[in-house]
Amino acid sequence: MCPHQSSQPSDSIGPILGFTWRHIAATLLILTGAAVALFAMGRIWWCKCGEPFLWSSDIVSTHNSQHLFDPYSFTHVLHGIALYGIVWLLLGSRTTPASRAVFVIAIEAAWEIWENTSFVIERYREATISLDYYGDSILNSLSDIVACIVGIAVAMTAPIWLSVALFVFVEVALLLWIRDSLLLNIIMLVFPLEALKDWQMGRLG
Repeated sequence: MCPHQSSQPSDSIGPILGFTWRHIAATLLILTGAAVALFAMGRIWWCKCGEPFLWSSDIVSTHNSQHLFDPYSFTHVLHGIALYGIVWLLLGSRTTPASRAVFVIAIEAAWEIWENTSFVIERYREATISLDYYGDSILNSLSDIVACIVGIAVAMTAPIWLSVALFVFVEVALLLWIRDSLLLNIIMLVFPLEALKDWQMGRLG
């Protein structure tokens, strides 16, 4: 058995990652709370364009982060893998895998709320290639949390080496595809490099 896996608790609902009804209720409460908070912040539910597209591939358009999925959805899968690994390292056997998963979901929801504050939105627009970023739609934020849950499921069930390999593969694939990735996004938010931004913008030339 992998060190990050354990037997399911007695009130488990079945083979769903050891989740109990309490874990599911907590997850739904987190999702609902995030939606309410984002709505109170003035976020819209869907893209202003009104188009029913589920996917937007252009990361520098006003459609980015407004529909359900976009290339950055994959970075939220990586959020789940990385955050679950960090929480597992910090808490170890003191918590159950399902409890750690709910904790990570709460962290991701908190990030989605903070990401849509004026401070972070302006930071994205000033320091990264997201020049047309004006925040996420509510449904996009919720789908990002769901993508994180997918990453959590991978971290909970796959061998550690496979989780790491998937993380690296997605990072490289995003670099080749959109010249951006989770790690580059963090770098540009915390310590923006003009040369790196020029390289990223080169995809538009």
